[in-house]
Amino acid sequence: MPGYMSLTGDSWPEGYGRLQLNEVDSTLDEAARQAPKAATPLWIFARRQTTARGRRGRPWSMPEGNFAATLLLRPAGPPTQAALRSFIMSLALYRAFVEVTGREKGLALKWPNDVLLNGGKVAGILLESTGAGQQTGFLSIGVGVNLVAAPPASDVEATALKPVSILSETSVRVLPETFFEVLACHFANLEQQFQQYGFEPIRTGWLAHAARIGEVITARTTREEYSGTFEDVDAEGHLVLRGPRGVMSIAAADVYF
Repeated sequence: MPGYMSLTGDSWPEGYGRLQLNEVDSTLDEAARQAPKAATPLWIFARRQTTARGRRGRPWSMPEGNFAATLLLRPAGPPTQAALRSFIMSLALYRAFVEVTGREKGLALKWPNDVLLNGGKVAGILLESTGAGQQTGFLSIGVGVNLVAAPPASDVEATALKPVSILSETSVRVLPETFFEVLACHFANLEQQFQQYGFEPIRTGWLAHAARIGEVITARTTREEYSGTFEDVDAEGHLVLRGPRGVMSIAAADVYF
């Protein structure tokens, strides 16, 4: 019989607001609506999304019982610095999965913004931002997690990794509300570390769980495709590949194994 994970009490991190909704078009869209009046970091959680989206406008399937939320921030510094929150959220997801399932086996982080479980995609992250020049206005970090059900393979691209769920791979059933609190606490702790010590500890922690590091992978940008050995993630969060053209630092791409 599947295990069941729940929390007692309120372990919400100090300094973070939260908005919990039964249904919304998209938590990212709701973050854009909330941004003008958000005085502090704000988590937006929804039990159902009607028009959820992933990277490059792709639809994001959300079966009932899965997790969807967006964290709205107003970070200091340039957009390149703000974008490093993708790694903070990835690492927070990893730690949240370990906490709710009691296991690390099979978990890995796929550059730039996916979490894998037993080789399949269990979670994705999407960043959207506003601002001008070298100053970020608002940053929205959208998170989708397959807690109890994975979308059918027909809902994803043919070249994409197979979707999986926490329940199917671990037999642990987690309430979305429970996962919400666990993830928020891990993100807050890592964000504080980032504020105090910069990106290096986050980068080190992320690389410790990186999928396919030291192996040949393919990175596809909007214009070109590169294949090479995944060697590193640099101080700017770029993917570092060593291939026939030498060492390449890639700022944005879709990665394929």
